[in-house]
Amino acid sequence: MSRDSKSVFVAMGARLAIVRNEIGLTQTALADALGVSHRAYHSYEKGQRGLPVEALVALGDSFDVDIAWVLMGTKAIRTAHDFDALKRIETELDQHLTSEGIKIKSEKRGAIVARWYQSHVEGREVSDDDVHTWIELVRE
Repeated sequence: MSRDSKSVFVAMGARLAIVRNEIGLTQTALADALGVSHRAYHSYEKGQRGLPVEALVALGDSFDVDIAWVLMGTKAIRTAHDFDALKRIETELDQHLTSEGIKIKSEKRGAIVARWYQSHVEGREVSDDDVHTWIELVRE
């Protein structure tokens, strides 16, 4: 396996672990759901080998996972993600941070966006106080 193939498998394995955590399954449970052995599944997450097409199809069909994201990191983890809402949330947060003169690291910005988006997905209204609290939490 060339170095490039190895890095592809490692990145894909990391995304597969993210998917598994998002859907709330253990490695064994997801291996069973995909019809592969636990040992084989473990090697996929570790980036030692690529997922077979049949397992990718089962992952997409059974858990509404965007296979393009698993393979290449494009689009989103789940096909049902609301990209317009996510863009709006990011824009509103950036405008607020700029208007208040607040600078935060990108990973902390990502944490705020994730909380805000989760609230959106769950149908909860996000108030200005919520955003201020999240900003204060990541600034400490």
